[in-house]
Amino acid sequence: MDCTKTGGLIRALRREKGLTQLQLAEKLRVSDKAVSKWERGCGCPDVSLLPELSGILGVELEKLLSGELDVNDPVGGNMKNLKFYVCPDCGNITTASEEAAVYCCGKKLTALEAKKASDDERLSVERVENEFFVTSGHEMTKEHYISFVALLTGDTLVLKRLYPEWDLQTRLPMLSYGKLLWYCTRHGLYYQLIGADGGKG
Repeated sequence: MDCTKTGGLIRALRREKGLTQLQLAEKLRVSDKAVSKWERGCGCPDVSLLPELSGILGVELEKLLSGELDVNDPVGGNMKNLKFYVCPDCGNITTASEEAAVYCCGKKLTALEAKKASDDERLSVERVENEFFVTSGHEMTKEHYISFVALLTGDTLVLKRLYPEWDLQTRLPMLSYGKLLWYCTRHGLYYQLIGADGGKG
């Protein structure tokens, strides 16, 4: 641990949270002189304090130890390259417009790579009034099912959660053109392009 870097990060994050040195010290049950010492790089927090300190400051423990935050560049408005993260333990779904550090059930998740669906893997998409009616003969057992379907356009995400032992049938708002994605619990993330007619885009 580089005490100078870690101290500088503690100071910046403390100020960002609107905390004084005394307020941070009280939360950690240490003296404000100890906090001042850390921030000047004259010493580092005790290892036993690091998990609580990272929680108070809202930063990952490993970032606190390194003293550096990796900040993404500002992102434009295109949603078609949205990243999907799915927890293998609880099935939680998280999205991000850029690579992100995403954790669930104590594990760091990796962004899923979407595979283009072959003709026999594609979902059936029909236009019904002003909606896309999405269906599939995919098995929907507890061990093997499609857990969500998402429609992405340049500025919109519509995500529908699906459940095992239910038929795969869902309706999505009809947008002129977009990318339809779905996640199979056994085989991963797939996509197909669709147009207003429901067919290939």
